[in-house]
Amino acid sequence: MTDRPGARERILAAAATLFTRQGINATGMDQLSATATASKRTVYTHFRTKDDLVLAYLAEARPTPEQALDRTDRPARERLLAIFEPRADGDDPRRGCPFLNAAVEVPDPDAPAHAFARQHKVEFARRLTETAREAGARDPETLGEQLALLYDGAAGRAVVMNSPAPGARAREIAELLIDAQLR
Repeated sequence: MTDRPGARERILAAAATLFTRQGINATGMDQLSATATASKRTVYTHFRTKDDLVLAYLAEARPTPEQALDRTDRPARERLLAIFEPRADGDDPRRGCPFLNAAVEVPDPDAPAHAFARQHKVEFARRLTETAREAGARDPETLGEQLALLYDGAAGRAVVMNSPAPGARAREIAELLIDAQLR
C-alpha cells in the first residue's frame, strides 16, 4: 500500500510548484498534467477550467510571513514585525507573494483570480489592523494599511532584486511605524 497523494492533491501540488516557478500564464495544461502524473482528462475532471485550478491554488496558498499573525502565543507587536522576517526555506530565487503575482498575471479586475487576490489583500490588511488594535495602536486602521503596503512593496522588490534585503529594510520601517503608533 502506498501513501501516494490522490490526483487532486498531485494536481494542486504541481500547480503550486509550476505557478510559483514560472507563473500562471507560462504554465500549460500539458506540462501541468505531466508534472502531476495525471492525464489532462483527470485534470479537467477535478478542475473544469484553468481558472478553476488557479482559484483552488490561491485558496490553498498561505504565505509563510502571513502565518505569523496566527501566532497568538506572541505579543501583537512581535506578530506585526514577524511578517517581515526572512523565510526559513530560502525561497531562492525569490518568488514573492502568490496573490500579487496572480493579480499581475491576470490584470482584469473582474477576473475570478484577480478578484480573489484582491479579497485576500483586503483580508490581510484587516488582519493587520486587528493585530495593530490588539497591540494598542492609536490609529490601527492607518497602521494596518501602512504595514500591508510596506509588506506588498517589500515582496515585489525582493522578487526584482532576488534578495531578502527589502524585507529587512521593510522590517526596520515597520518598527518605526509601529512604535510611533504605540507611544
